[in-house]
Amino acid sequence: MGDDAPRTGDQAIKQAISRINRPVYLVNMNGQIAVSDTGSVFIGDKEPPSDCLSYPLYAYIQPLLPQFMGDPAFKAAHGLKYAYVAGAMANGITSVKMVEEMGKAGMIGFFGSAGLLPQDVEAAIDSLSSRMGGLAFGFNLIHSPNDPELENTIAALYLKRGVNRVCASAYLDLTLPLTYFRVKGIYRDNEGKIIIPNKIIGKISRREVARKFLSPPPEKFLTQLLSQKMITEQEAELARLVPMADAISAEADSGGHTDNRPAIALLPTIIALRDEFAAKYRYDRPICVGLGGGIATPESAAAAFAMGAAYILTGSINQACVEAGTSEAVRTMLAEAQQADVTMAPAADMFEMGVKVQVLRRGTMFPQRAAKLYEFYSRHDRYEDIPEKHRAMIERDILKRSFEQEWEQTKKFFTQRDPRQVVRAEKDAKHKMALVFRSYLGQSSRWATRGEPSRKMDYQIWCGPALGAFNEWAKGSFLEKPENRDVVTLAMNLLFGSCVVTRANWLRCQLAAHGIALPSDAGKFLPTKLSDIKRIEEENNDDNSC
Repeated sequence: MGDDAPRTGDQAIKQAISRINRPVYLVNMNGQIAVSDTGSVFIGDKEPPSDCLSYPLYAYIQPLLPQFMGDPAFKAAHGLKYAYVAGAMANGITSVKMVEEMGKAGMIGFFGSAGLLPQDVEAAIDSLSSRMGGLAFGFNLIHSPNDPELENTIAALYLKRGVNRVCASAYLDLTLPLTYFRVKGIYRDNEGKIIIPNKIIGKISRREVARKFLSPPPEKFLTQLLSQKMITEQEAELARLVPMADAISAEADSGGHTDNRPAIALLPTIIALRDEFAAKYRYDRPICVGLGGGIATPESAAAAFAMGAAYILTGSINQACVEAGTSEAVRTMLAEAQQADVTMAPAADMFEMGVKVQVLRRGTMFPQRAAKLYEFYSRHDRYEDIPEKHRAMIERDILKRSFEQEWEQTKKFFTQRDPRQVVRAEKDAKHKMALVFRSYLGQSSRWATRGEPSRKMDYQIWCGPALGAFNEWAKGSFLEKPENRDVVTLAMNLLFGSCVVTRANWLRCQLAAHGIALPSDAGKFLPTKLSDIKRIEEENNDDNSC
């Protein structure tokens, strides 16, 4: 040890663990456990200098900074300081401002382009291209089985405008537009290395979907792209040697589209599958596996990294931040949510398929009303077959107008967006009913983001139980109020806190070998202002001890 004697007491130990840029030595000092953050360890027969205080060592941990967490390969691939991703929340909830703040902080955000028209997506591209310089950012590409032309248009727009990072979400199977985005522009450099200009992070929650992203692009799509002269023979040849995705996010119990998978089971399964496919195809670069869904506290972030997550991805907690593209009313509702205040409801984009999304149920009737609409759709072939009393309820409480009036508005929308849907609906009464019901589902999320007061009971707010966990952790602190929540402060609290939790666990394991228990709250990390986190992170780490 140095010249100063180690300190005793639980508080001294907790303080030492929280100083993440300093080492921690736990020693036996006259039969008591004591702590120091300076010193040297002497192993075996080597004796310490006679002019230094020395004590038997129980445990030692090294400094652990937020930038050390996660996979260096993932950070290098995207030019990041931190292994932290702000996931894409549809309708621009993951906004231009949020993506910009992530990039400036050495993290990455993906703009929530799902649900937006191509011209709105292009406006976001213009804005981020002018703001970001060389900083990393990306856009969402969502599977659109009910509107494949929109997916194709967005993928083509990304290629045209040089958007070379996408988060591919809600895919049940790979598609031609996604494959085209991945394959276009692949080449070998002068050293023979395959260069893939367009990066894909696939968001998955099922093994069968993960397998598709871990495999090379489907041969049927390569053949089709070749026949249409959309790619060259060389691009097709090189595409057969690379996976569809550079990374995949194992999506556990998240807001929005989710299979409600438990993170502790999902992540190890997907990592093992990644290793299997890496050995099978002998890729020349690693495929990173991150974890999203349920990441909301220092403990959950630490658990993700401990299980081998290359990065962590957050969503629900960001929606309550000031940068989120949503209303003050929604931010307030989210800041009051508890873990049990979420439920599943029919999804607007995959309504007919019975696909559901996870939403907030506290303070809104949307989940119940959406479920009723799907129930009526499933049971009847046309709207007129629904019993009159139920039709009256639908028009009075849900649509707030007659079915035919709602159809006229829906018809106008699809005449611009996808006229084929109108043609089909005029011939198919069940499809007409689906489009009208989908119109309510689609508008409900926009009423929420706009803060439409007359429609508050119809707000559709995508949210997972993670937000409730965050609110419980933040209660009583400056982060309890949504106006104090910004994405970088939240991100750094999770990353910094995960370092504290991890260091405590390292010590706990070593002390157990001596039959000693670390104080139960030794790794507890409370919400901390960003300025204080940066100060601690940047403190001089010089060690002048013996």
